[in-house]
Amino acid sequence: MSPDQEKNTGSDRILVAMSGGVDSSVAAALLVEQGREVVGVTLNLAGDTSRCCSLEDADDARKVAETLGIRFFVANYADRFREEVIEEFADSYLRGETPIPCVACNKRFKFDYLMDRASVFGAETVATGHYARVSKSSETGLFELRRPRDTNKDQTYFLFQLDQAQLAGTSFPLGDMSKEEVRLRAADLGLATAHKPESQEICFVPDGDYARVVEKIRPEATRLTGDLVDSSGQTLGQHKGVHRFTIGQRHGLGISSNRRLYVKEIRAKTQEVIVGDAKDLDETLAHVNQVNWISGSLPSAPVRARVQVRYRHAGVPATITPLPDQRAQLVFDEPVRAIAPGQAAVFYGLDDDMEQGERVLGGGWLSSQASS
Repeated sequence: MSPDQEKNTGSDRILVAMSGGVDSSVAAALLVEQGREVVGVTLNLAGDTSRCCSLEDADDARKVAETLGIRFFVANYADRFREEVIEEFADSYLRGETPIPCVACNKRFKFDYLMDRASVFGAETVATGHYARVSKSSETGLFELRRPRDTNKDQTYFLFQLDQAQLAGTSFPLGDMSKEEVRLRAADLGLATAHKPESQEICFVPDGDYARVVEKIRPEATRLTGDLVDSSGQTLGQHKGVHRFTIGQRHGLGISSNRRLYVKEIRAKTQEVIVGDAKDLDETLAHVNQVNWISGSLPSAPVRARVQVRYRHAGVPATITPLPDQRAQLVFDEPVRAIAPGQAAVFYGLDDDMEQGERVLGGGWLSSQASS
């Protein structure tokens, strides 16, 4: 039995965030099998143009709820989602960052807001279809966020902002299952979502054209222009706005050169995009803001951890030095390529059995040194 199952067995009421996908569908089914009183809720967030959380997804979730015999509701958070996630996504790109909106979506909507709504239904626990695990330390009594058994589907990177109260009231029923096992269970149960394909892109950018979305949200971005500059200060060409670039980008620079050039720095204030060689992308020092420590306590000394600077990054051992105002300095044991402001740096314990580190210590938002 997983720590989540141990923490949440019984017949008490539990709210399940049902996205209309196979994962949350099976999460709800497993809880029904445990004898829980399950209430399914779908959040309508990005509208019909989205690849998830749309009205069509709500219909799929409703079908699953009917199959499982559970109560089901749709909550409309589209206005909040636009303001807190979509508009912030556009503004982040215009600041020269590379945003990762899935973190804010998970923290604010699937936990902050959904947990508030859970109390309305008389539920103390919220369950989701995330591939992650929660356990309670026998030594400290604190709740811990851990990677799932199926590390290929690990979603803990997106959950580093959760706090002790949220972990105490959260269940991840899929933490000890593989994706293949989830689909097989869904098929066995005859769930409508059993063979539904996964969404790989950001939900409100289904075609992957980030610049178009930024310009739709912030029309003034269409008038931006600037220079592409090399490390020596020589202007190599012009561009149509920093929101079209990200650190490490090689293709689509709009310039010709006899060597491979990559974006190494984005200066939003001057609309300059600095390019250089691949080796110029390697960094051993980084800074993070808005750091969250899962334990709820600020470490009194530097911490050794494996730090993951993007979702599919393997992570690199580093020394994390806490700084005032929820900041921290990261010094990596080896160079890390293409550290992009706006992405998350998530800290995993080095004292775990899993090679990549199993326990999430915390994380923060990567920033430029100048703003740290």
